[in-house]
Amino acid sequence: MRNFKTISLIIVGLVLSGFYVKAQQGTVRGTVIEDASGEPMFGVTVAVDGTTKGAVSDFEGTFNLKLDPGTYNLMVSFISYKAINITGVTIASGEITTLGTIRMKEDVETLEDVIVVTAEVIKNNEAALLTVKRKSANLLDGISAANFAKIGDSDAGAAIKRVTGVSVEGGKYVYVRGLGDRYTKTMLNTVDIPGLDPDRNSLQIDIFPTNLIQNMIVLKSAVAEMPADFTGGVVNIETKDFPEERILDVSFGVSYNPNMHFNNEFLEYDGGDTDWLGFDDGTRDLPAGAATGVPLPDEDSEQAVFDFNNSLNPNFAANTTTSLLDYNLGLTYGDQISVGIDNNLGFILSGTYRSTYQHFDDRLFGEYQIASPSDEFDLVTAVTRDGVESARNILLGGLAGLAFKTKQSKYKFTTMRLQNGQSKAGQFFIVDDPEERAAGKSGFSATNDVLTYDQRSLTNYFLGGEHSLKNNLFLVDWRLALTNSELEQPDIREAAFTLDQGRATLSAGQAGLPFRSWRFLDEDNYVAKVDFTYSPQVFQRDSKIKAGASFVYKERDYALLNYNMLFSGSQPTWTGNPNEIMQDQNIFPRFDDGDGAGGLYFQAEILPPNSNAYNSSVQNASGYVSAEFSPLNKLKAVVGLRMENYVQKHTGRSQEAASIIRSRARADEITVEEAAFIVRDGDLPESDQVLIEDEVLNELGLFPSLNLIYNLKETHNLRLGYSRTIARPTFKELSFAQIIDPISDRIYNGGLLPVEGEWDGNLTTTDINNFDLRYEIFPRRGELISASLFYKTFDRPIELVRLYSAQTNNEFQTRNVGNGRVYGFELEFRKKLDFLIPSLNNWGINGNLTLTESQIDMFSNELEARREFLKEGEDFEDTREMAGQAPYVINAGITYENIDNGLDAGIFYNVQGPTLLVVGGSLFPDVFTEPFHSLNFNLNKRFGESLGVNLSVSNVLNDVREQFFQNFEAEDQYFERWSPGTSIGVGISYSF
Repeated sequence: MRNFKTISLIIVGLVLSGFYVKAQQGTVRGTVIEDASGEPMFGVTVAVDGTTKGAVSDFEGTFNLKLDPGTYNLMVSFISYKAINITGVTIASGEITTLGTIRMKEDVETLEDVIVVTAEVIKNNEAALLTVKRKSANLLDGISAANFAKIGDSDAGAAIKRVTGVSVEGGKYVYVRGLGDRYTKTMLNTVDIPGLDPDRNSLQIDIFPTNLIQNMIVLKSAVAEMPADFTGGVVNIETKDFPEERILDVSFGVSYNPNMHFNNEFLEYDGGDTDWLGFDDGTRDLPAGAATGVPLPDEDSEQAVFDFNNSLNPNFAANTTTSLLDYNLGLTYGDQISVGIDNNLGFILSGTYRSTYQHFDDRLFGEYQIASPSDEFDLVTAVTRDGVESARNILLGGLAGLAFKTKQSKYKFTTMRLQNGQSKAGQFFIVDDPEERAAGKSGFSATNDVLTYDQRSLTNYFLGGEHSLKNNLFLVDWRLALTNSELEQPDIREAAFTLDQGRATLSAGQAGLPFRSWRFLDEDNYVAKVDFTYSPQVFQRDSKIKAGASFVYKERDYALLNYNMLFSGSQPTWTGNPNEIMQDQNIFPRFDDGDGAGGLYFQAEILPPNSNAYNSSVQNASGYVSAEFSPLNKLKAVVGLRMENYVQKHTGRSQEAASIIRSRARADEITVEEAAFIVRDGDLPESDQVLIEDEVLNELGLFPSLNLIYNLKETHNLRLGYSRTIARPTFKELSFAQIIDPISDRIYNGGLLPVEGEWDGNLTTTDINNFDLRYEIFPRRGELISASLFYKTFDRPIELVRLYSAQTNNEFQTRNVGNGRVYGFELEFRKKLDFLIPSLNNWGINGNLTLTESQIDMFSNELEARREFLKEGEDFEDTREMAGQAPYVINAGITYENIDNGLDAGIFYNVQGPTLLVVGGSLFPDVFTEPFHSLNFNLNKRFGESLGVNLSVSNVLNDVREQFFQNFEAEDQYFERWSPGTSIGVGISYSF
């Protein structure tokens, strides 16, 4: 026992003394890359000059060296590369000294040459993304965390538009090369993630705060290892995982917009106690049992009807209050510690909170028609809705990451949660058919209050590993991810009073009766993928052979429940205040007008089975093989083939089919589930509109790709690429759902829903061929000049089309249209201004221009619909431009950066040309977005190593967002309009 105690004391003493010694030591870290390729170098020796102490870089090129406090010279060496002597490296007790990225140049002939630099120069040298871009196998652009602070953007949606050829619609949806969000794919850590908006194909990118992001890369040409379902680009968001040094950063920022803030006409309504956290506390929950039925007069007791309706929130009116400033908070903590001799454990914790206010006192929605006479050019007003719309948006996000790294392996686990809630209220004045000329309209005016709440959440779990074998000859990369996204829109409320000679009425035939709705979306996304890379010598030159496989499973449950208000007996006399509607004395059976009990009550718009509910799933099993080699000294070839077996299943039904199912269930006294099988397997015309785990897509696709890079000079590349890709319908588009937007009063129809004389309901995929040619010059480090040509063909593209036959409603549907083509030119430059005057070495300019021309060969039904309302002198063609394709995108910036005094600033401009948004026809004109000229200023100033101050001004030009109906020789008329105003923001960050 005594010996055991003695040994224990010795061990404890050694451990404590070891910690004491380590506490006195400091650490120097850095990353070594090959200057020519930008790739990490494995096995590079980093030695302390005049000693035997040193370290060797691992498979990611990083090294970690512990030294006693003092000042050292380090020698970085590797066979056949010029050695680098880094002088003046200062080590402090217990502190981390980071050297950043060290670039080694190959020099076979003069191995004795030594490049001498100071530690300060190395420390301030970022890993140049341009080097990776210059040597990458495919066309790519990107932005790193190092630049987020410089441009002052707080979310990914604001930051990504700095990338060449990228624009962002509404601050959320990414367009690459002017192509709409349908042709852009967003990934997280190179794995699929589901979207949060059932009305969109891509993810709302603004939910990602920049303080959680390591970098964002935009791939513009396909390679076999990437998914095939993109055309414009793939946006990959890589989260932070392994900090080089201890990080403890806090940030706080505020923003002021004269249009939005301290406005005493800001609209709101009473919500829940947790709205400030981005989710509802249950205040807006659907009452128990309402999903399957609600108590109704003549079916249930009067007390049951009253109790149910009285349990609903009686508030239908928006209230005014005073809005506050936008503000955001951020906290990031991370570090890495040594575990054993060559192992490191890194962790990162990051959180963010953002509160923003939006107030539009000029919100406008319009519906216009083409006049019937061929000599009348002005559009006819069908409906206008103009008024005030206000919203408060909360974003709460957190990320926790853990990474363990050895010399030859790295394991990474991260979990991320994003919670977003938006409370919105609107008050509008509706004018229907003011000229009494619009088809399908009755003519009236009304006041309208709308209350909505959207809560979105995304939860992601990621586990991955990278392994190097035989000095990076073999690399294995595997990734597992689970992502859940949820959308809930609880208790959307709308009430409209029709105005008749100064008297307010609730009219079903005109402005409509009050209604409420609940919308739910829950989607799970599972991904497993593995990639193998072998780097042999082929033709006595470096090459890579890659192979891999992945499996993606997605499942979405969606339901929309609508409840319409009805009246038994006559209505009370209304004053026009929506909050008086659901007072106790007005709820059934609280009054008797002589014909019995009267009052209002809510009734489900659609009984089970709900035609606006569906379940869909996708299984996508894929594999690929590719080879990257140099058949000639200056020529690199990348050849790949990807295979994807994509199977999508759907359970849902149309309104007509649902009605038949209910009738069959009542007649046979069976459940609606049993009746659904009978109707589906029957011979009724609607039988094809009942799907129960039926396959709506089953495709085995082969997707070849070829990229050639010819290195004309060390800094000149000529690129040629071809690839085949695909665009697939979304879950919502491959459904029978009919969804109304309460704000705009527009109805969306799923693509499976047939429309007699217009659409057969057979929505399918779009096959795309992509051709790219690019010449790029890298004059100096950090500089770029490039010019590109691209051409794309689209087989049956999917576009949003106005329903020709729906003249009484504003209805839209996604459909396949005729084949299309896109021609494009892209120019980019990034240049310092010291070529003009040496004193301008801190100034730089950058910009990119994308020009496109698109054509769609219209189907016969669209041609006939457009001929119906041709105007005199109007030339008729069988082609038109492509929906969602901008004719031009411009990004430009002037920057100033002075590392010595910690100051950088820039002014940035972005605009996207007029873009076809909605395809019209027959009575309805096309809808185009108007260019929005975004001019933003940003300034950052650092005081020492810890304190940073940011000043930003967004939308300096105070431009307005506008979308217009356009037709031959007609004056443009509004489809939508809102003014974002100019915002001034101030932020402070501090690093402990």
